[in-house]
Amino acid sequence: MKDSPQLSLIDLPTITVPVLVPLPASKPYSYAVPDDMHVQPGSIVQVPLGPRQVAGIVWDGGSDGVDPKKLRPITLAFDCPIIATEMRRFLDWVAQYTLSPPGMVARMALRAPAAFDPEPPTQGLRLGELRPERMTPARSRVIALADDGLSWTRSGLAHAAGVSVSVVDGLIKQGIFETIWIPPQPVVPAPDPDYGRSALSAEQQEAVDDLLVPSFSSGHSVSLIDGVTGSGKTEIYFEAVAHMITRGRQVLILLPEIALTSAFLDRFERRFGCKPAEWHSDIAPRMREKVWRQAASGDIRVVVGARSALFLPFADLGLIVVDEEHDAAYKQEDRVFYNARDMAVVRGHIGRFPVVLASATPSIESQVNANWGKYRSIVLPGRYGGAALPDLQLVDMRRDPPARGGFLSPVLLQQIGKTVERKEQALLFLNRRGYAPLTLCRVCGHRFECPDCSSWLVEHRFRAQLQCHHCGHNERTPEACPECGTLDHLVACGPGVERIAEEVNQHFPDARTIVLSSDMAGGVRRLRLELEAIAKGEADIVVGTQLVAKGHNFPLMTLVGIVDADLGLSNGDPRAAERTFQLLSQVTGRAGRTGLKSRGLIQTYQPQHPVMQAIVSGDRESFYAREIEERERAKMPPFGRMAALIVSAGDRAEAENHARGLRQAAPRDGDIQVLGPAEAPLALIRGRYRFRLLVHGSRKCDIQGFVARTIEHGPKVRGSVRVQIDIDPQSFT
Repeated sequence: MKDSPQLSLIDLPTITVPVLVPLPASKPYSYAVPDDMHVQPGSIVQVPLGPRQVAGIVWDGGSDGVDPKKLRPITLAFDCPIIATEMRRFLDWVAQYTLSPPGMVARMALRAPAAFDPEPPTQGLRLGELRPERMTPARSRVIALADDGLSWTRSGLAHAAGVSVSVVDGLIKQGIFETIWIPPQPVVPAPDPDYGRSALSAEQQEAVDDLLVPSFSSGHSVSLIDGVTGSGKTEIYFEAVAHMITRGRQVLILLPEIALTSAFLDRFERRFGCKPAEWHSDIAPRMREKVWRQAASGDIRVVVGARSALFLPFADLGLIVVDEEHDAAYKQEDRVFYNARDMAVVRGHIGRFPVVLASATPSIESQVNANWGKYRSIVLPGRYGGAALPDLQLVDMRRDPPARGGFLSPVLLQQIGKTVERKEQALLFLNRRGYAPLTLCRVCGHRFECPDCSSWLVEHRFRAQLQCHHCGHNERTPEACPECGTLDHLVACGPGVERIAEEVNQHFPDARTIVLSSDMAGGVRRLRLELEAIAKGEADIVVGTQLVAKGHNFPLMTLVGIVDADLGLSNGDPRAAERTFQLLSQVTGRAGRTGLKSRGLIQTYQPQHPVMQAIVSGDRESFYAREIEERERAKMPPFGRMAALIVSAGDRAEAENHARGLRQAAPRDGDIQVLGPAEAPLALIRGRYRFRLLVHGSRKCDIQGFVARTIEHGPKVRGSVRVQIDIDPQSFT
């Protein structure tokens, strides 16, 4: 019997796999797997792409049929947890829904490349059997401290014993300590679900019982906690967090603003005995790497973060909480356009786990979903501990106008004075940064514009600058008009928070006044310190932008004044009424949260507007009913579908021609109409001219397919032209 022929290594088939790279790629690229390497779908690898090496994810499916001999091999398989099947399905879903290149969606999950390699262990010390021949007091303290048998780092032991590092080094040289390797430690301790469990009111306990129904742990559900400001929504969803921690699952809590994080972390620590891990743009790169890896390994149980935290590769995610779910900050409008609230619901559906939304002023979309029974509705109509909501009053600026050159009515100024006299705090809200939105010359009428955007330059008097809030262009505030050369004839038009603070200081020079704005000097760190100072009562009057509307708890705040309540109603945004109602409700809700009698004064030139009447009457239900009825009649979301195509280019004609070409290429569909192209309200941003098309269809239409066919059959992108696709747009600028 003849031996069967043996295959040589050359004859063995080469394994090929698709790899999704974090670039604007429409599909994965095929690569060969070296014989000594093992990879599987979800493995993070390093592959050659042109002249450089990039990280990518081994994707599902087979190769594209290219001859394996022509493929470049994978360079390296990282020693890190794989991207799980559910996460890969989620990334695919986001790409398909937003019509974004899958590679750009994968990029959001690979934002900490240094975390792909295992975190190296730390060199440590442990006390051995030997003792030094000559014992000094410093050596005695070191040895006594290390005698518990635990391991120490060199610097940590010296610091704890109160000696210099050289003392420890001397003991190491004598062989008193043996060197060991300490494995990486979790960035935060494990939270204790029973640590700070507080007594809940009967209403809160009923809400917890409604939330934690038996189905909560067994599959996907969406719950909307709808409670007035100060009703204890956070305590309710903390019980859901504790429930999932007890079950050994991971939890993600999304917040709309980094500025909220500090106070929230303290609140979390009081409840669970330790702080959660953080994920947002303000944390150090080294910490981001640790959080990414430990979320992927399951070592971190709870992460609190901004919208990008949704793309962390959790090992066993069991709950997502979206706090302030109505907030527009959850919408990303750069590269991949997505709404983190909606994508959180999708991730929960794919992973078969619950999602909790919380807000005092739910979005119309969430309210409708609750009305339809898609979301479980949990309502908290009253404040915790019997604290009363503030008494609200409209100040008709036609009847009680401010003094010449001022912006605060006598009614509001009088109440500020009384509040300060009682040693309580007043908050003045104006959603406009800087000193003034426009600066012009009294002599020739010259207006200071941004050279790269179709917007005025905002004066920031504290910094003596004129700045564009769209592209960041800034210049020193001149003394003379650059057009006519006239000195000292530049005038600031309209108010910003800095100007309101100036007016406050004129009326109340002895009061301690703080200005809160996202562009204040010192950044997030200073902002957090200012918020802490306000909470401690170290300010009398606070002047702030929308930052003050979001989740802060100021115990002594008893007066809230809205400087210009009409500001948000003056644009063409179809959500203007909803957003104004939400913002003003949230701001006035800062008052009286600890039980002190409080009031809110709303300065308006439109006291009969439905938004103003709804806020001052407290008839929220009628406002929502009217808004929902108008949305349904106009077939606006959630009763219809919308998508925006934003065409931009360095040349205006080039942008307009491409936009018109897309309009002509749009398929004929009786269920979907295309509006435009029209020049965008912000027609020029960063030197690029912009045109918009708006696609509007019925609730069940395939708007993604329509847009995809329009792009496919439209003109090819050439030159400086760029087309952005925004499914479910929130902004119309």
